[in-house]
Amino acid sequence: VQLQAFGGGLVQAGGFLRLSCAASGRTFSMYAMGWFRQAPGKEREFVAAINWSGSRTYYADSVKGRFTISRDNAKNTVYLQMNSLKPEDTAVYYCARRRSGLLTNNIKEYDYWGQGTEVTVSS
Repeated sequence: VQLQAFGGGLVQAGGFLRLSCAASGRTFSMYAMGWFRQAPGKEREFVAAINWSGSRTYYADSVKGRFTISRDNAKNTVYLQMNSLKPEDTAVYYCARRRSGLLTNNIKEYDYWGQGTEVTVSS
């Protein structure tokens, strides 16, 4: 399984970005997917997760109401729509696949990771 995240960039505070994560393989629709981020000097943290069908989502409190995770199983792709961006959202964003179809914020439950895409929010 290979995951490729893209869509990051430089944006002003209050702006928006849409991240995408394309997955290889035929079993994408069986697994929950998550987005995580890592700011300089900090540990990687959970951002959002979506279950195998897309019917359930889960967000970190810091992004709730601003970010939306979604997926298109026909395209083997998961998305993260980020609105009302803040400077504290600056980080490298990673997509990851969970070992099951159920969502979780536990980083240890994710077994495949993309290479990351950098998001910088200027004030």
